[in-house]
Order: sequence, then structure tokens, then C-alpha cells
Amino acid sequence: MTAAAGDPGPDELREEADDLERIASGLEDLIVELRDNPVRDTRLEGLYDEATTSDPGIWNTVTAFIDVEDGEAAVSDESKLAQGSWAPEIVEDCDAMVTIDIQRGLMPDDFEYLVGKKLEDETTELREEAAKLRQQAHELEREQE
Repeated sequence: MTAAAGDPGPDELREEADDLERIASGLEDLIVELRDNPVRDTRLEGLYDEATTSDPGIWNTVTAFIDVEDGEAAVSDESKLAQGSWAPEIVEDCDAMVTIDIQRGLMPDDFEYLVGKKLEDETTELREEAAKLRQQAHELEREQE
């Protein structure tokens, strides 16, 4: 079976897999930073501030939008969701998002655990998708032989 016209070839699939790995690596650096440093000294400080100081009578959740450039993750924005009334805006160049519930008084250790777990899950998903893409690329090459 051959790929249909317009379907990505092996090189494009590998390139996409490499991009997913790059994002996963950037997220891993955020996890390490969160684990090894006080929350106030991390790139996720804004997410912590929004999650712990916002009025839970108005806001449900807060999302950090993460962009990974050259292997370096940057939190480009935080956005709160009010009682399900609207979705967080789309942030350009967003490679990943992490969303947590508004929780006044959330302790830094609890924040680190919650956000670290969500980032680990995202990293695992990215790596699994990259592995699938590499497998597809390999299968396409074998079909073309």
C-alpha cells in the first residue's frame, strides 16, 4: 500500500516526531525546575499566583500556555476561566498547556506536585506520539522498498 498524494512522507513524519521530542524535552526542564527550586523562582510563578490568589467565586481554572523554542520552555501567558462562561483564548505558538483549578491557599509543594504530574503526563503523551510517527515513517519506507 502506498501513501496517498498529500500524505506526509517518512521525512516529514520524522521531522514532526523530532518537534514533539523537542517540546517534551522543554517540558521536562520545567518539571526539573519546579522540583528543584521554590515556585517563586520558576517560570511557573505566574500560574501559581493566579491559581492561589484568584477569587474562586468568579474563576474556576487557570491555564499556563507554554511555548518551546530551541529546547527552552517559556510560559507565554496565563488565562483564567470564569465559571465555564468562556474558553481560554488561543495563544500563538502555544506548544503545551497546563490547567489547574483555582485553589486559594494551595501550598507550594501541592502546586509543584499537581503541575509536575500534569507536565509529566503531557511529556509522556508527546513521546508516545513521536514514537508512533517514527513507526509510521519506518513502515512507509519498508512499503517503498
